Parts: sequence; C-alpha cells; structure tokens
Amino acid sequence: MTTFIAAFVLLLVVVAAMAIGVLFGRSAIKGSCGGLNQVGLSGSCGGACSAQEREECAKRKAQEQ
Repeated sequence: MTTFIAAFVLLLVVVAAMAIGVLFGRSAIKGSCGGLNQVGLSGSCGGACSAQEREECAKRKAQEQ
C-alpha cells in the first residue's frame, strides 16, 4: 500500500509541474514529423523537423488541397 501511495503522489507532482509550466507560458508538448505523419495520418509538421522534412510536408499538404 505504501508503494501505491508513493506512486500516486509522484504522479500528482508530475501533473502539477506540467500544469504550472503551461500556466507560465511554456508551449504544449508537440510531436515531430516522424511517427504517424510518415504513414499519412493527419498531424502537424511543426517542431523539430529538418529542412527536407518541412519541404516534404509542404508538398503533401499542397497535394491534399
């Protein structure tokens, strides 16, 4: 039971820290151009993309329209 309480308190501290970060204007957690974007599912191509990935993303968006 002690382990459960310790884990729960730790989880609450982490969530509170993330909430405080958002309140102070930090941007939300965002993905990159990898992952689901590579299989054609929707998502943004902002973030830590290379120049080549941004060009490919722009081409994909132009083709979709």
